[in-house]
Amino acid sequence: MEPLLRVNDLSVSFYTGDSEFQAVKQVSFELQKGETLGIVGESGSGKSVTARSIMRLLASPPSQMKSGEIRFKGMDLAGKSQKEMEHIRGRDIGMIFQDPMSSLNPTIKIGQQISESLIKHQKLSKREAKKQAIAMMERVGIKQSAIRYNQYPHEFSGGMRQRVMIGIALACRPELLIADEPTTALDVTIQAQILNLMKDMQEQLGTSIILITHDLGVVAGMCDRVVVMKEGEIVETGTTAEIFESPKHPYTVRLLNALPRLDEKKKPKLVSQVPKDLEDDQPLLEVKSLRQYFNLGKGNTLKAVNDISFHIRQGETLGVVGESGSGKSTTGRAILRLHEPTGGDVLFKGIPLQRLSPGEMKTMRRHMQIIFQDPYASLNPKMRIMDIIGEALDIHQLAGNAAQRQKRVEELLEMVGLDSSHAQRYPHEFSGGQRQRIGIARALAVEPEFIVCDEPLSALDVSIQAQIVQLLEELQQRLGLTYLFIAHDLSMVKHISDRVAVMYNGKIVELAESEELYANPQHPYTKALLSAIPVPDPAVEKNKPRIALVDQEKETSGTGDRYNLEHSRWVEVKEGHWVALSS
Repeated sequence: MEPLLRVNDLSVSFYTGDSEFQAVKQVSFELQKGETLGIVGESGSGKSVTARSIMRLLASPPSQMKSGEIRFKGMDLAGKSQKEMEHIRGRDIGMIFQDPMSSLNPTIKIGQQISESLIKHQKLSKREAKKQAIAMMERVGIKQSAIRYNQYPHEFSGGMRQRVMIGIALACRPELLIADEPTTALDVTIQAQILNLMKDMQEQLGTSIILITHDLGVVAGMCDRVVVMKEGEIVETGTTAEIFESPKHPYTVRLLNALPRLDEKKKPKLVSQVPKDLEDDQPLLEVKSLRQYFNLGKGNTLKAVNDISFHIRQGETLGVVGESGSGKSTTGRAILRLHEPTGGDVLFKGIPLQRLSPGEMKTMRRHMQIIFQDPYASLNPKMRIMDIIGEALDIHQLAGNAAQRQKRVEELLEMVGLDSSHAQRYPHEFSGGQRQRIGIARALAVEPEFIVCDEPLSALDVSIQAQIVQLLEELQQRLGLTYLFIAHDLSMVKHISDRVAVMYNGKIVELAESEELYANPQHPYTKALLSAIPVPDPAVEKNKPRIALVDQEKETSGTGDRYNLEHSRWVEVKEGHWVALSS
């Protein structure tokens, strides 16, 4: 049978001055009608360049397709003019991009952005296009779509914006959908909703899908076949079952091994050799009834952190998990007084931090540091690494003379697995994983005892995540560090944490030993989070039960009862039916 899409011997280069970078090298694959093909690999492997080459979205210059053909329904897309491609994009081939905020026009209403495609490709009237756009919004799970049609992108959450992107991509019922990392920026429960939505749309419309991702757990549940890319080349291809059961290439094996699994036991932690300076019964950090409220104006208050209490022992890692908006990062910042808490107490070694003056708090921050989520945004692009790390030494007067300062910075770089010569470089000269190592070195510069790790892995590829976790664990053993580890990746949190706190809507709904929480979750929200995590095993993914949360009012099957998260009601999906789980 003639494939829907055939890519043959595709090579793409980028030119800067006299230099050439070969982004894609002789890539070949096929896609059958109704099939889902996964293209996996780390950042820089050539996945997205391949996808954009199919859509002819690469600017030339600086890019150049050096060889190959792209045949869609027998047509050679490489030979099409840009005007001809404008008719094919949207109508025959749709694309979902990674970042829905930068892909949607912030100045145009959501509904109009869907209608535009229908008017252009289906030649519909404005009235009919609006009607179909509203129907598509309903189909992709956007409630009250007639009202939300007239809202702007900033009025939608990340998950809802991604639903809009899917709606735009599917509005004209394209035969091919290219999804380029469509869930990377989303929480695990929203990711599960988006992937289920894509599956439903595929079944209804018979769409073929190319799914580009670095998450093999997502591939296990979604794809029929897999292409593995590394440094612009295909290193392995096969059915999903073949790739997972008997990977042939060492790189594929490394990708599979890097992904932590919920169904694996966590490794026992070595006991730190650093002597403790606290009484056994006194925690290093104690949080009592912490509250962090924000005034939204017009009498509205956001209770981002709403009366939470916990403690962390010296040398321990407490993981904090939950979706975006649950209050995780605000908790970390309130502890360090980067936000001034609304109420409650934070005690570090028995010292109440809220009673310290700004000067005293500055001194205390030598003992309490933070590693930020985004290694790109948290490093000053105009400063050399020597000064980014050295600045912390200067602030706390730990630098000594220039030679001592340089020696200390070089020691710190080597401690986090970088070369001492990197001290003279700028942030843009490093990869994301290397930048995160620099952020860790900066936090360690003042020899802290406690570090808030605020989503330090979310911007990184899965194999780089594994390296950073290993580094954090090694540093903890060597230096006796204590961590508050904030993340929405529950698999990774399980493997690094001693205990885990689950946050929802500003509150801790469950806190338990790591292994116990995953083996025997008590709260419905914890169960829902765990059920949404993709497991890198096609057999497990196929038969895994899903627990779903109702994010808006939703009718349950057969009864008409309504369940709403605001009133702490939860539902579970059993054989496709919504049923009450607890109230």
